[in-house]
Amino acid sequence: MKKLFAVATLVALCSVAAFAGQWTGYISDEKCASAGAKSAKASDWINPKAFESCAQKCAKEGSKVIFLTEDNKQVALDADSLKKVMPLLGHRVSVTGTMENGTLKVDTVTGIAMEAQSKPSDLEQNMHGSH
Repeated sequence: MKKLFAVATLVALCSVAAFAGQWTGYISDEKCASAGAKSAKASDWINPKAFESCAQKCAKEGSKVIFLTEDNKQVALDADSLKKVMPLLGHRVSVTGTMENGTLKVDTVTGIAMEAQSKPSDLEQNMHGSH
């Protein structure tokens, strides 16, 4: 019985364990990120010339701010992290922090240059035209 309890405890700890790391991606909002969700990479749909203004407009209208990974996955941010990333809303970033239960707690965030889209896409432009 003690062995079963020890295994169950270990499994429980691993399932909620936080892990530290460094990620690159984008500070986005859910509306923009959801519109481009079918793309394999975030850079497939993000238009560097329009992304910042759109993400800021969508966030101002109430769309939740998130971290968007390079492989186009949305990650929630905790409240303290939101304060740190807001100046870089609509930018490509490198973050260090801790991921726990699908939520990113940001320790540091640094802006990095956005690359031009590999394939031109009008997805973002059409979505933003609907504001």
